[in-house]
Amino acid sequence: MQIDITSLSPVERQQWLQAAIAPRPVCFASTIDSAGNVNLSPFSFFNMFSTNPAVVIFSPSRRVRDKTTKHTWENVLEVPEVVINICDYDMVQQVSLASCEYPKGVDEFAKAGFTKEAAAIVRPPMVKEAKVKFECKVIETKSLGDTHGAGQLVIAEILHMHVDESILGDDGKIDQRKLHLIARLGGDWYSVINEQNLFKVAKPNVKLGIGMDVLPEAILHSNILTGNNLAQLANVHEMPAVEPSFEDEQLKNIFQYYAINPDEMERELHTYAKKLLDKGLVHEAWQVLLAGDNT
Repeated sequence: MQIDITSLSPVERQQWLQAAIAPRPVCFASTIDSAGNVNLSPFSFFNMFSTNPAVVIFSPSRRVRDKTTKHTWENVLEVPEVVINICDYDMVQQVSLASCEYPKGVDEFAKAGFTKEAAAIVRPPMVKEAKVKFECKVIETKSLGDTHGAGQLVIAEILHMHVDESILGDDGKIDQRKLHLIARLGGDWYSVINEQNLFKVAKPNVKLGIGMDVLPEAILHSNILTGNNLAQLANVHEMPAVEPSFEDEQLKNIFQYYAINPDEMERELHTYAKKLLDKGLVHEAWQVLLAGDNT
C-alpha cells in the first residue's frame, strides 16, 4: 500500500502519521500569560534534542478543525517560560482530562484535579503530582505555517529539574523500572513503560561491531535466526573463536541425537542459539554456533 500524504485531508493525514510515528513522549506543559492566567495541557509532539545545552522542543500545533492556535502557544509568546511535567501511568487519565479545550482563563489544574506547586525560578506553576518536572525558558518559537494542524514549535532550555526520590535507584539516578512513563500512539491508544515491556539492547561503543557482512554464510542465511539475532551476533568487537572449555548440556544432547543428520543438527543448533540470544546470552550463542561449524 502506498499513500500520497500530500493528497490527504488534514484529519486523514493526522490519523495516519500519529499511528505510524509512535510511541511519543508526552509534554505536560504549564504556562502563564501576562495577566497571570495559568494553562495546563499535554502535547505528544515532544522530545529532547540536546543535552548541552539541555534543549527540548514541543509543538502545540494549530487545531486541525479550524486552524486556531492553542492557549499554550499564546502564553509562551507573552511569557517565554514553561514547566514541562513528565507524565506517568499514575496520572494518565487526569492528563487526558486536562486536554479538553476549556475556554481561556479556565484553570485546568482544578478541572483535572492537579495541585499547583511553585517553581523555583520560572513563573508557571508545576504539577505537584508529576514525579519529574523541568523548569524551562523559551529560547525560540517557530511557526511551521497557518494551515490546519501546522506545528508551532516551542524550543526551550531546561534550567532546573525536580525528581521525586521514589523513582531513584540505589545509584541515586532515575530507575527506569520505577518511572512508569506513558506515551501516545494513534487515536485513543497509549502505551506504558513498565518492567513487563522493558528490555535492554547492548549499545555499540568506541569499539566497532564486526557487522553482519562478515558473519559465516550458514549463520547469515539461517532460516531460524532473525535480523535482531544476527545483529546481536554482529555487535561483537571481533570474531569469536571456539573455546574448548565451553560446556553446555543441551549442546551435548544436540550432538548426541542429531549428529547423523547435519541439516537437522544445524536447525537444532540455530534454534538453541536463538533461545540464548533472546535471553541476551550472546557469548554462549556464539559458542553453540561455532561448535556446529567445527563438526
